[in-house]
Amino acid sequence: MRRVYLPGRRGQPRWPRRLAGDKGYSYPGIWRWLSRRRIGRVIPTRKDQPRAADFDKDTYRKRNIIERVVGWYKECRRLLTRFEKLAVNYIAFRIIATVVRHL
Repeated sequence: MRRVYLPGRRGQPRWPRRLAGDKGYSYPGIWRWLSRRRIGRVIPTRKDQPRAADFDKDTYRKRNIIERVVGWYKECRRLLTRFEKLAVNYIAFRIIATVVRHL
């Protein structure tokens, strides 16, 4: 969870406003960690837990878009095996794959 912060240009790293996850991330340790950093949680509660009053279903549904994109990236063999040693080249191939996908 320490790598959740968003890289910025200068200064301290920024944290996201909300963090989405599935029911596997629904436990008090995560809740405390997120609340200490003032990060909203979009995590559904398990059946054996009290229901969260601030759960946003619409935001949780948008999580599926990200999962589909990651799944599509995994279908691209070059991206999956990551032949490139430099992160810059890897990111460039991800951009090329995205452009080809949208053509």
